[in-house]
Amino acid sequence: MHRFIRGLHNLRPDNQGVVATIGTFDGIHLGHQAIMAQVRQKSAEYGVPSMAMIFEPHPMEFFSQEQAPARLMRLHEKLEAIYAEDIDCIFCLQFNRSFRQLSAREFVDQVLINGIGVRCLVVGDDFRFGCDRRGDSQMLKAAGLEHGFEVIDTATVVREGRRVSSTWVREELEVGNFLAAQALLGKPFRISGRVVHGQRLGRTLGVPTANVHLQRFRAPLKGVFVVEVLVDGQRLPAVANVGVRPTVGDLIKPILEVHVLDWEGDLYGKRITVEFIARMRDEKQFANVDELLVNIRADIDNARRFFAERVH
Repeated sequence: MHRFIRGLHNLRPDNQGVVATIGTFDGIHLGHQAIMAQVRQKSAEYGVPSMAMIFEPHPMEFFSQEQAPARLMRLHEKLEAIYAEDIDCIFCLQFNRSFRQLSAREFVDQVLINGIGVRCLVVGDDFRFGCDRRGDSQMLKAAGLEHGFEVIDTATVVREGRRVSSTWVREELEVGNFLAAQALLGKPFRISGRVVHGQRLGRTLGVPTANVHLQRFRAPLKGVFVVEVLVDGQRLPAVANVGVRPTVGDLIKPILEVHVLDWEGDLYGKRITVEFIARMRDEKQFANVDELLVNIRADIDNARRFFAERVH
């Protein structure tokens, strides 16, 4: 039974005594997966639950929403991915002004010792914590000796001579290199969400779309893509646009629009997962809706050819 705890004030005595890890875990890439594997192993050795401690919002978003990197995952996707790594409990701390001011020592005392009663802490070898990131693994190990908990540094996962990181994944997605991103993530890049009603412009044009609002989530890619839609146990070929629809000019925040090829089903209200396969082109502003429609139909034809060639 997976558990989710939001905030120190919601911790109970029976939540204490865990093997834990701490991080933002954006994307749950191979490096994160190595940490989770170590947590599972130590959890079994100690005979206590495993826990992943995360922060919301992302600390970099707290300091500068505009300068923070685009997230690879929305919160609900991150929770699902962590649970898929067989972690028992997710502990979500709000990253706010008071939390940001906690010294490294106060973090150890208030969160690790008095909060979760940590038995073993697994962190990446570059882990920093506390006000101004002054705490590191050496400080944690000293605190562990003093208070009786183990600290394990997990070695950096390296591919092609470079550290696997969320930044690297974003770089590959930005240029449409989905195979490289998949190699770093250990899985295809996906965006999931619930299909909502739009303005029915696509249906009016004869190209109905399933719309997923990205809300505060700033997608790490923009443009037109060949995708597959996972819904109700089906995998459907499709073409997707991530952007603000500049020709229509009615959006400030980006939206994910998906047209399923040669399919008449109804996706409204359903939770879908969109798996990105190939980049087709940038999102463009066309002179008028007629020119937009010509290009949409060309995108659909190109996507059909892509899937036909992949089959053969």
